Amino acid sequence: MSRVGKKPISLPKGVEVRLDGAEIVVKGPKGQVTTPLVDGISMDVDNGTITLARKDEQRQSRANHGLVRALLANGIKGVSEGFRRELEVIGVGYRAEVKGREVVFQLGYSHPINFKIPEGIDISVEKAKVGSSAQVQVNITGVDKQKVGQTAAEIRSLREPDPYKGKGIKYMEEVIRRKAGKAAGK
Repeated sequence: MSRVGKKPISLPKGVEVRLDGAEIVVKGPKGQVTTPLVDGISMDVDNGTITLARKDEQRQSRANHGLVRALLANGIKGVSEGFRRELEVIGVGYRAEVKGREVVFQLGYSHPINFKIPEGIDISVEKAKVGSSAQVQVNITGVDKQKVGQTAAEIRSLREPDPYKGKGIKYMEEVIRRKAGKAAGK
């Protein structure tokens, strides 16, 4: 049996869940998220808890059972609390600035990079003073966990962290393994 799929999901206050054809619509104070309901999986809402069941014990049904439960739980958490990823821009002269629905990055290239903010995502930029250098922190928030993570990955790919000097865009919790340069070998 799917251990993930068996767990019931409790509904926080202000969150409502309804079945709309082959989709589960989750509405809450932060917004709305739709999750697909795979064939063979049924949903039951009872006294503020949601339980999911499957029709058979085939391998694909068991996998889908856990998948749908995880997606639904993420949707409920997203509309009640929201999701957040934090990026750090490290480097001399590296900057980020929000202009309308775009973020303009200066990342050591000969030109600025304009990154369009996807629908349903909010981005804010803060300057954080760490030690003697000022670093830029980019906060990405939204109700859809997949969109927030994808946006963070796209922004990080604009200038991935350098293993020699550590310059670039990295996740806040990411640890960059530094390499020794040529002079260290002598």
